[in-house]
Amino acid sequence: MLELINLTKVFKTGAFSSGRFKAVNNVSFKIERGEVTSLIGESGSGKSTIGKMILRLLTITSGEIKLDERNISTIKGAELRQYYKKVQGVFQDPFSSYNPIFKVDRVFENLHDVFFKELRQSEWIDKVDSALKKVGLDSEQVLGKYPHQLSGGQLQRILISRALLLDVSFLVADELISMLDASTRIDILNLLADLKKGGLSILFITHDLSLGYYLSEKAVILYRGHVVEMGSTNRVFLNPIHHYTRRLISSVPRLDRKWKDIDSLQKNEKHSLKCFDPAEDGELEMVEVEKDHYVAVKRR
Repeated sequence: MLELINLTKVFKTGAFSSGRFKAVNNVSFKIERGEVTSLIGESGSGKSTIGKMILRLLTITSGEIKLDERNISTIKGAELRQYYKKVQGVFQDPFSSYNPIFKVDRVFENLHDVFFKELRQSEWIDKVDSALKKVGLDSEQVLGKYPHQLSGGQLQRILISRALLLDVSFLVADELISMLDASTRIDILNLLADLKKGGLSILFITHDLSLGYYLSEKAVILYRGHVVEMGSTNRVFLNPIHHYTRRLISSVPRLDRKWKDIDSLQKNEKHSLKCFDPAEDGELEMVEVEKDHYVAVKRR
């Protein structure tokens, strides 16, 4: 289980780093084994910052990240390498994850040099071949190629197979299909669904609500660095309480609804709860409005 507890990230801004910008503000949620959790919000809401802190690519300002009850924010050396054998990430632009002057084999070679030095070359080749087959790739067709010779979908599959080589238990998937065409997207989504059945936990970071609804059991709605609503995906999507969640869902284009109908839906507030608004002063607390469904309200 991966758990975020009051996770906060503050960036220095302005001349001489005199300013402070709180990109992530006291975020807390859990991801159970074999569970897909969608982290949903507009650009700039703090989604990728959370993913990078989980992957230790950014330092934590305050709060904790725990993997199986172990606080990972300060681990180093061999312990950090063991963490990366359990937790890996795949990012939005597959092309930026490869050095264009090297063949794609290099992502596996680097992995071998750090984690699998004890394996004989023949054993390593078999292990790579098996990992590629799990993501629907033939090693003879992709190895020995430069990144520009492969499609975006193939490059993303290679990165996922790289994570599988480590037998990871948790994957941060940060907008990993947003740059792919529609037919490739569904292949990658189905691949993630299959991996989940094998026990893999996934944090699926996205601004696309339809993808989050399709793939995840749990949804976490992030707004200006705050979690404003979370819980069972069905409950959050079918009964949105927070005004930001309602606006997100109502803004998804539908063939059976005119834009004027969407505008009226945005204005129709059915709930009497005083939801927390990050633009206002004050602190939030998460209130359970129904089983496995929480919304942020202003702390009294």
